[in-house]
Amino acid sequence: MMNRMKVFSSWSGGKESCLACYKALSAGLDVSYLLNFISEDGKRSRAHGLSSDLIALQARAIGIPIIQVKSSWEGYEAKFKEAVEALKKGGVKGGVFGDIDLQEHKDWVDRVCSEVDVESIEPLWGNDPKELLKEFINAGFKALVIKVKADFFDEEWLGRELDAQFINDLPEAIHPCGEHGEYHTFVVDGPIFQRRIEIIKSEKKFENGNWLLDISEYKMCEK
Repeated sequence: MMNRMKVFSSWSGGKESCLACYKALSAGLDVSYLLNFISEDGKRSRAHGLSSDLIALQARAIGIPIIQVKSSWEGYEAKFKEAVEALKKGGVKGGVFGDIDLQEHKDWVDRVCSEVDVESIEPLWGNDPKELLKEFINAGFKALVIKVKADFFDEEWLGRELDAQFINDLPEAIHPCGEHGEYHTFVVDGPIFQRRIEIIKSEKKFENGNWLLDISEYKMCEK
């Protein structure tokens, strides 16, 4: 990795995108933008179904500008390329991604980045998933579980904070980082945050085989 290369960080608001961004910053990269894809109506993030306004507030708490792009799943690749081409005009030369061991995801990232002539940077790739979870927690990040597959978890997991006990309690049958969508998280604080996010009101819902934490009230606070 070249020091001070200007890059964007692919952003979901969850633990992997946050840890990848943290590692990129620690390696001396200039993370100038967070790139987040949202639903066509602009209300929800594509990755985890969180409020797009909540993701935008999270970026403000971190202090890195966020680019939120409306897209359908079908049009995702074209919109991704379009967004990256626009960022390149501002000097961006690479993108940071939070893939761990899903080859299909990494292949897509490598191909699409190559086609728009930016470097794909994967700081988490090939690392042991449980060790990454421990690194995330030990670095001082705070994340909450906001979505779980009902096949593996009940609704009591929603709102849980990632900590050592969380790792111990994870079902053996799943990927430790939930890489197959077994669970998703939202990061509320950590070493890259200038301020923190406080969740004020949320509701547990069941939808399409998943338990969701529908967050309706939140605010940004001083640390």
